[in-house]
Amino acid sequence: MKICVFGAGAIGGYMGVKLAQAGADVSLVARGPHLAAMKANGLKLIEEGGEETVVSVTASDNPADLGVQDYIIVTLKAHSVPPIVDKMKPLIGPNTTIVSGVNGVPWWYFHKIGGEHEGTRLESVDPGNAQWDGFGPDRVLGCVVYPAAEVIEPGVVKHIEGNRFSLGEPDGSKSERAVALSQALSSAGLKAPVRPRLRDEIWVKLWGNLSFNPISALTHATLDVLCTDPGTRAVAKGMMLEAQEIAEKLGVKFPIDVERRIDGGAAVGAHRTSMLQDLDQGRPMEIDALVGSVQELGRVVNVPTPTIDTVLALVTLRARTAGLYS
Repeated sequence: MKICVFGAGAIGGYMGVKLAQAGADVSLVARGPHLAAMKANGLKLIEEGGEETVVSVTASDNPADLGVQDYIIVTLKAHSVPPIVDKMKPLIGPNTTIVSGVNGVPWWYFHKIGGEHEGTRLESVDPGNAQWDGFGPDRVLGCVVYPAAEVIEPGVVKHIEGNRFSLGEPDGSKSERAVALSQALSSAGLKAPVRPRLRDEIWVKLWGNLSFNPISALTHATLDVLCTDPGTRAVAKGMMLEAQEIAEKLGVKFPIDVERRIDGGAAVGAHRTSMLQDLDQGRPMEIDALVGSVQELGRVVNVPTPTIDTVLALVTLRARTAGLYS
C-alpha cells in the first residue's frame, strides 16, 4: 500500500512519522525550508510526553517524483487545494483514493447524500468545481482530523494532543478501501474508526471552527477567554445555533448541545486558534471553508444566518486589510 501525505506540515508530518515508524510505504509532499530540513536531517516528531523520534522520509515538492499512490491524504488548508489539483495528477491512478483531511465543509459534502440536494456544488470551498471535476467525488474518502500539532522549526513537528482520524465514505458504507486505510493507520498507533455518519462529526468540529476561529482573529483572545466572556460567548452561541439549524435541515444529528460544545472549547485552555495564528504569522486565513461555506449552506436550505453574516463580514475585512485574503 502506497500512501502519500500531501501537505506535510504539522498534521501531515505527524501522520508521516507515525506511518514511517510502522514501516508503511509513505511519502510526503512539502516545500521550502521544512522540506529542505526533512531531506537533510529526517523528520523529527516530539510527542506529548516529550519523547523524540527522527525518521528518514521520502519527501519532495514535485509529486511527479513519487509516482502513483493507493491513497493521497490531503492535509492542506482548504483554500490551498483547488489551485494545485493539476499538480496532483501524477499521483493519481485508476484506483487511487483521495482522503480529504481538510477542515471545514468538504467540497464533496453533497456527493451521495441523497435527496433534493444530491450533487450540489459549493463555490466557497471548490471555486469553479476544480476538485469535483479534477478528482471526481467517487475517489473521495472523508476524514475528520482531531489531533493538534505544530511545526516548531523546519523539520520538527510537536504533537500537542489527540490521535484520532475518523474516516467515512460519502454514502456511509464500510468499504474495503476505508477498512484497509483504517488498519494501516491503526498499525501506526493512530485511532481511525470508520464512521457511518461522518457528516455528524464534521459538524461538531465545524461548530467550533466556525465560531471560535473568526472571533479569536477579531479579538486576539484565547479559547478560555472567548468561551467564558459573556459577550463573545453569546456571539459564538448565536453562530452555532444558526449552523445547527442548517445542519439539521441536511439530516445531521448533534450528539451534544451548544452549551456543552462551548464549555469544551473553554476547557482547552489558553489556546490560540489556527486562524489567529495565521493572522499573526502573515499566512492566508481559512475563512471560506470555515465560515463562508456555512453561510452558503444557509442559502441552500433557506436558513437565515445574521450572526454568521456579521462575523464573516468583519473577519473578511480584517484579513483583507492584513493582505491575507483575496
